[in-house]
Amino acid sequence: MAQSMAWDDKVETESTKQGQEQPEIRLFGGELTEFAVHEGTELESVHIDDVLLEARDRGCSDVHLHAGLPPVFRVDGGLIRSHYATLDHKLIQRLVYDILTGEQVERLEQERELDFSYGLGEKARFRVNVFRQKGSLQAAFRIIPSEIPSLEELRLPPMLRKLTEKRSGLIMVTGPTGSGKSTTIAAMIDHINASRSVHVLTIEDPIEYLHRDKRAMVTQREMHYDTASFHNALRAVLREDPDVILIGEMRDLETISAALTLAETGHLVFATLHTRSAAQTVDRVVDVFPPHQQDQIRVQLSNTLEAIISQLLLPMREGGRVVAVELLVATSAIRNLIREGKTHQIGTALETGQGQDMQPMDRSLADLAALDMVWHEEARRHASDPDNFDRYLRGL
Repeated sequence: MAQSMAWDDKVETESTKQGQEQPEIRLFGGELTEFAVHEGTELESVHIDDVLLEARDRGCSDVHLHAGLPPVFRVDGGLIRSHYATLDHKLIQRLVYDILTGEQVERLEQERELDFSYGLGEKARFRVNVFRQKGSLQAAFRIIPSEIPSLEELRLPPMLRKLTEKRSGLIMVTGPTGSGKSTTIAAMIDHINASRSVHVLTIEDPIEYLHRDKRAMVTQREMHYDTASFHNALRAVLREDPDVILIGEMRDLETISAALTLAETGHLVFATLHTRSAAQTVDRVVDVFPPHQQDQIRVQLSNTLEAIISQLLLPMREGGRVVAVELLVATSAIRNLIREGKTHQIGTALETGQGQDMQPMDRSLADLAALDMVWHEEARRHASDPDNFDRYLRGL
């Protein structure tokens, strides 16, 4: 059964052979992963690299530095307090500043937050956000696998492989933070890299997965290091002769407008949005524009859209996480709905379009539950229509 989303009561652990008591560990969501438990390890002489490598070795997805707690690891969606000693503001500042350049320190002091990528050679790579809360520093490290997983390893629908063969159009991958959007796009880009002689150009903040040139040539540009802004990078992108373009995040009117224009001019464009469904994604794209432009944007989006991939990550029964996917393919019927502003009918079109490689989220959740990969209650909790989920499950 899924745990409640709150810090749980103390978890009882066996004492050591010497009969010593183990330190308290608290869990946030998910099942407790079997970790070695030690006395609180002092951090004064520890480098952040040691903490990060330990988290990677234990299969964590994230590491949090939070004043008043030891470093916290996220495993299978749940948070677990590590065996290290409690952090304070000065200790967090020392751990973070050890890996910052002078320019990064200056930017952090000015802007009070900082995004950057951090690598440990071939060992590991991390996406990092440093910020302030209640006047003290806090940091979140997302662990990025050194190897890009394949579409098959991620259990993504076969249609995604077909989408990588497109020569132009807009493919959006959406979902809440931590739903695996970057990994899905990286797998699709990697497939293009291995199968097509094209120029792939990415604009990221920061660079996450590193792509090595295979059959394609891959150019990766990072905000603040390779370009001053998304605006500058997008304005220059057509002069850089790309075939495939990744816009790390469509964050405002400017980047959304650029993505639509690039797709319209014969490029295959990948982008992400923090939306939870295909219908919500269409509305978000249109609503960011002023009312007098929205009809034009609906036409432009209907002409350029190839697919919307909306996803969630769910904890698996046997440990690890698995992705549930809603897949909208831009058929002529879908294009008409977008053009006419009938986004409320997209959900029905998804259900009736399952023979055209489309997949509603509730169907994906039901498939995972039927295979006993996830808990039935957890899958049903994420369903947009629990009754619809039950109907799918009965039909499997």
